[in-house]
Amino acid sequence: MAETAIHPTAVIEPGAEIGTGVRIGPFCVVGSQVRLADRVELRSHVVVTGDTAIGDETVIFPFASIGEVPQDLKYRGEKVRLKIGARNRIREYVTMNPGTEGGGGVTRIGDDGLFMAGAHVAHDCRIGDRVILVNNASVAGHCVLEDDVIVGGLSGVHQFVRIGRGAMIGAVTMVTADVIPFGLVQGPRGHLDGLNLIGLKRRGVSRAEIAALRSLLADLGRGAFRDSARTRAEGTVSAMEREVLDFILGPSDRSFLAPRPA
Repeated sequence: MAETAIHPTAVIEPGAEIGTGVRIGPFCVVGSQVRLADRVELRSHVVVTGDTAIGDETVIFPFASIGEVPQDLKYRGEKVRLKIGARNRIREYVTMNPGTEGGGGVTRIGDDGLFMAGAHVAHDCRIGDRVILVNNASVAGHCVLEDDVIVGGLSGVHQFVRIGRGAMIGAVTMVTADVIPFGLVQGPRGHLDGLNLIGLKRRGVSRAEIAALRSLLADLGRGAFRDSARTRAEGTVSAMEREVLDFILGPSDRSFLAPRPA
């Protein structure tokens, strides 16, 4: 098992918990409440502070700022947390903030994510597994990104928005409303442009299942999303259709991105 290696220029405050095989490079700063699990690597010039826990084998690249106080004027120094899962890749200049009292006090990042240069995850977000934020993508406070979501470069996600599993947001897109699972959204003010077909095919989803999702999307586009979803939910649907319907009928006070007008 690899030994822990801490560069002599790194600053590790008393109280920090450092796991086995951790590597901390030059000029990093690790705060007193930080917990680094086994084989975490901080390349160099990384700041990890606050009540922040980072899971096994996560790698953080230079100049990332992880766990600094939330960018919320209501924050008054209350105890809040940031929890990051295992095997994430957090690239240069990424920022991730802990929660706020009004949002439950914790920001959660899942496993196996890729957060590319300049990406931002704000307070009280819940980010699932295998999520990719491309360069300079920003996710505002209280958002939920389910598993396998991809957010394109220079895109922004408005606060309180939910993005369902397997959805893809194209580059330079502003997302102001909820996005159904497996949806594809793109444009300066995003519209729902169908399904994330590439993602579905990569996961081995069958042609029949994709056809069923297309049929569901067509039905939803004929009227108000929630009304159409309630009607469709009364019938027999596949597991993936049920996931989309449950997402639409779940608790949220936001509208949904609709297909672009014909």
